[in-house]
Amino acid sequence: MRGMPFMAKTKTSRKASPEPDKINSQPAFADALLAWYSEHGRHDLPWQDAPTPYRVWVSEIMLQQTQVDTVSPYFERWMQRFPDIAELADAGLDDVLHLWSGLGYYARARNLHRAAQLIRDEHEGRFPDDLELVMGLPGIGRSTAGAILALSMGQRHAILDGNVKRVLTRYHAVAGWPGRREVENRLWALADACTPDRHVAAYTQAIMDLGATLCTRRRPRCDECPLRPGCRACALGQQESLPEPRPRKSRPLKSTLMAIFVDDAERVFLRQRPGAGIWGGLWGFPEFENEALLLEKVQDCGGSKADIKIWPAITHGFSHFQLKITPVRVRLPAEACRIMDEADGRWIDPIALPKLGLAAPVTRLLQKLAERQAMPA
Repeated sequence: MRGMPFMAKTKTSRKASPEPDKINSQPAFADALLAWYSEHGRHDLPWQDAPTPYRVWVSEIMLQQTQVDTVSPYFERWMQRFPDIAELADAGLDDVLHLWSGLGYYARARNLHRAAQLIRDEHEGRFPDDLELVMGLPGIGRSTAGAILALSMGQRHAILDGNVKRVLTRYHAVAGWPGRREVENRLWALADACTPDRHVAAYTQAIMDLGATLCTRRRPRCDECPLRPGCRACALGQQESLPEPRPRKSRPLKSTLMAIFVDDAERVFLRQRPGAGIWGGLWGFPEFENEALLLEKVQDCGGSKADIKIWPAITHGFSHFQLKITPVRVRLPAEACRIMDEADGRWIDPIALPKLGLAAPVTRLLQKLAERQAMPA
């Protein structure tokens, strides 16, 4: 991308019509961004090396809700294990989720896997080059589809991820929370009007880079911004207050008890969760609503002599609620272990974990268990 003749005047498509005075400034907007990107943009991200649709797609999904520094090593490991769509489509879900473990929002990994299978089965193994077809794949919305086609094929599509929303909201001083439909519709119109007909891949990366590096959520670096001369929020001193935040809602606190069943060989029992929902398809400890139900299970297994210890509770945050987890280590006698239902579970060594998809709290508890087992008696 470096060295492209960005300074030529760009033409813009006018499918959407924001305010007339805004449209007149759009070529200058794109030219300023492209010139800045040529000198100061990010040109060495792992997915920028041979930006095929597959590589860009994986990176865009990983970058949803996750920072570049966190994503980069995951992306590299992913490409080593799944270098193309066929390898991903043919892989087992456990293998996919294991490689994703730690990135969170595991529906993204399940959707990548399912979409790869659909591409294999319905698109002859080739990533679609049509926006509507791309949007028809699991886990891909309008902005992600546009970014994939723009960055990998140079197609002209507007994007509206979090960084772009912030840049456009400030530049045009758009009031209201961007998650509201009418505000989002206006931002889509502005995004389309700003997107040039030429150098679309560079422009798409440029506006994302600007939001990620200069036009940040807190303490934006307006003095270094190439868009400052036309930025209404900066002129009005509103760059810290725009975009308007989501209306605050308290996150409810839910609770669960995780039973860490341990056998006489120091193995621990894990169960695979259903494919949908929170931590769908991941492996974890059997869960109970309270201690009474756990004790009932232990009694049913004939574990009247079980050694039970309650560990300190931990809290794990999700986007819509907080989960309080009470870990309970239950050392079962041999006869009780034989009765445990293994139809949807397995006994594993916490010190030599197999390749399974594990939620972050489960990984932490397994590490704690392994450390305790490794301590001298």
